[in-house]
Amino acid sequence: MLAYAFRRLIGAFPVLLLVSLLAFGLIHIIPGDAAQVIAGPDASTDQIEAVRSTLGLNRPLPEQFIIWFSNLMRLDLGMSYMLGRSVAQAIAERFPVTFLLTLYSLVLTVPVGVIAGLLAAYKHNRWADTALMTAALVGVSLPTFWLSLMAVLLFSVQLGWLPSGGYVPLSESVIGCLRSLTLPAVALAVFQIALLARMTRATTLEVLQQDYVRTARAKGAAERTVVARHALANVLIPVVTVIGIIINVALSGAVVIEQIFSLPGVGQLVVQGILRRDYPVIQGSLLAVALLMVIVNLLVDLLYSYLDPRVKHD
Repeated sequence: MLAYAFRRLIGAFPVLLLVSLLAFGLIHIIPGDAAQVIAGPDASTDQIEAVRSTLGLNRPLPEQFIIWFSNLMRLDLGMSYMLGRSVAQAIAERFPVTFLLTLYSLVLTVPVGVIAGLLAAYKHNRWADTALMTAALVGVSLPTFWLSLMAVLLFSVQLGWLPSGGYVPLSESVIGCLRSLTLPAVALAVFQIALLARMTRATTLEVLQQDYVRTARAKGAAERTVVARHALANVLIPVVTVIGIIINVALSGAVVIEQIFSLPGVGQLVVQGILRRDYPVIQGSLLAVALLMVIVNLLVDLLYSYLDPRVKHD
């Protein structure tokens, strides 16, 4: 197990290298000039060129990449153009917000999605199955940004139950933190619950057709017992993989959610970096998110092998 985990970590380096190449290349395709943004709209050509020279933006792109990548090998993500401090520090300050938002959405997603999928499979071809899968179809189809805006309009503007934006640190108030993250977490979790419920239902129906389930039924076991005792353990194996995908979806969806609800997370940092042409922030944030996704996928693979002893890693 440890040897497999080590090989996966080593294999992640080419992925991170490819991400760094893509991040570096794509940000230079974005229209606009970072030096002009930093110098200001009233800056002269000489002033813009001075800023460009100071930041090293006048060097050839291959040379800029080599310098950035060599610093990266020393765990130095560079200095932010606009924030005036290291990118690593900026990410570290904002990561707890994204982490709590993702965790909150998962706490809502996993139990609701799994239970809904199991119930739909248990009530297969009945009204409960139809109602749950119709709701899941709607949840998958609704755009997250639209759902977020409607949630703000209903629960913040009309009812006044929850704040429409902003963030209260967990260290200041647990209740305040939960209130500030509830609407974003729910908006983020709707798609995830729908996806997990559909996958759980499909997997459960497939497992219920297996021979060992038929044997349990033939012995007189109640259908509820068959699902809970004999099918659930095998249903959870592919569901774990889906949960890993959901975590990655939540991390990417946090970019939109944090922007709508004014949450100072990594997603908002990426958007601000793009708007301000802050290249080190964009590159560092994308690389940090990619590394986190690699770690999540590794943990999912390890958990998958733990749940299914038949899976062996050479």
